[in-house]
Amino acid sequence: MVELTEARVDIRKAANERRYLLAIDDPKPIAHVSTVWHTASRAATIGIFLILFIMALDLARGLLLPVISAFVIGLMLGPLAARAKAYGIPSLITAIVLWLLVIGVFYGVILLLAAPALDWIGKAPEIGSNIKEKLQVLDRPLAALHDLRNAILPHGGNTRFGFDIANFVQPVLTIITPAIGQIFIFFGTLFFFLLGRARLRRVLVVLFDDHGSRLRTLKIINDIERNLTNYLSVVAIINFVVGLAASLIAYFVGLPNAIAWGVLAFILNFIPYVGALIMEAVLFAVGLVTFPSLTQALVAPLLYFGFTTLEGHFVTPSIMGRQLTLNPLTVFLSLIFWTWLWGPVGAFLAVPLLIVALVASSHLFPQDERVLPG
Repeated sequence: MVELTEARVDIRKAANERRYLLAIDDPKPIAHVSTVWHTASRAATIGIFLILFIMALDLARGLLLPVISAFVIGLMLGPLAARAKAYGIPSLITAIVLWLLVIGVFYGVILLLAAPALDWIGKAPEIGSNIKEKLQVLDRPLAALHDLRNAILPHGGNTRFGFDIANFVQPVLTIITPAIGQIFIFFGTLFFFLLGRARLRRVLVVLFDDHGSRLRTLKIINDIERNLTNYLSVVAIINFVVGLAASLIAYFVGLPNAIAWGVLAFILNFIPYVGALIMEAVLFAVGLVTFPSLTQALVAPLLYFGFTTLEGHFVTPSIMGRQLTLNPLTVFLSLIFWTWLWGPVGAFLAVPLLIVALVASSHLFPQDERVLPG
């Protein structure tokens, strides 16, 4: 009997030791289990709605992508339209001028990038063989990886390096053909948005009955326009400096078409994180073709990497300040989501759409500063 009692005491001690292995601060049981199931059902409903909403965004990509792009650009140009209205300029004249300004920017970018791109496409077979010769230093590691892949997947087939212009042109035509219709939708939506901007604002405001909701809607629209315009103007100035630096690097290193490099850096730097990486990869690829050695091909990417690192970590945060500074994790997740959903254009829209969402949520769900315990 004494041995049985001692055994029970040992079991209780062991249970207590296992129970307090984790540091638990003031555990309390759930008062009502039904509350947990009610919360779970609401969370499931919201989850189903989000899944269906994302599917709808994906299925309607061909229509929503140019329309939302036009709305974002139109909101960025909203303060300019408001200032023109304050000076008494008719809405039609303002819409035409701003619309032609956007068309001019698009045309200038295409004009500066089209000639070098066509030149490189024409030299594609020569470029492929040239890059293969420059990367002979990687033959041994690539051969080891190839043997490892064959050992793991013996039926993988034989893959040889080669370039077929038809394999390049066919996907390009597949992208360009629907893009022509999307460009038409974009410019048409942008013009009519700029033309009916004031009327659209009034329609959104009068949708609500009480004065508080109308005032909140007006504040949300004004804050979205102001934040988007501030973001666009500041980032455009920073990207102009980045593009100028890229042009100078290309010129002094000896890469062809220095102006085209500046334009490409200006555009790609609107994509956080990924744009600079794409630019460095393109600089390295063109350097392999232009220069006789691998070391010379690395000069331009390394210089650009050093400049963009300085710009991204020191210059941009100090210029943009706290008001325009976004959480890097939030920006990165937004970039991943919209790029996965809408491709390259989604990457350009990631930060503006994030700004719209954050401004709206700040008005709809304002939060006071709270001090966490401990």
